[in-house]
Amino acid sequence: MPYVRTALGLLSGLAACGAVAFLGYCVYFDRKRRGDPAFKLRLRVKRRAQQQKAEGRGAQLWDPAKNEKLQQLFLQEVRMGELWLSRGEHRMGVEHLSSALLVCGQPQELLEVFKHTLPPKVFEMLWRKIPLICQEFEADMNEQEYLEDDPD
Repeated sequence: MPYVRTALGLLSGLAACGAVAFLGYCVYFDRKRRGDPAFKLRLRVKRRAQQQKAEGRGAQLWDPAKNEKLQQLFLQEVRMGELWLSRGEHRMGVEHLSSALLVCGQPQELLEVFKHTLPPKVFEMLWRKIPLICQEFEADMNEQEYLEDDPD
């Protein structure tokens, strides 16, 4: 029994020494890395690049001209959907309403409005079309990214 206690004490002491040595190693190299002037320069350059990229992305997303065009497209698609539904062409109406749903800024609220204003049969058709819309949108976005990445 005394040998087990001694062995456990020795192992725990070695584990504690190993942990202290590892922490010391981490602190030493972290200080060395942070004290390096080249590290600070690389960090500044990286942060500036990220900031410029974020600003550029924000400018693209919130361009008022693009928002106005999207709003006009949304209203046009809703009108076309209503027109086709009033003519009894449910498939064409759902097609246009789904396009309006795609460009809408708040699709959840628009779905609630559609739920209360559309006939149940038409709303069910629109509800079933939502996954297809999402797949088409993802495919278009992937194609657009591929074309933007293509150097030719």
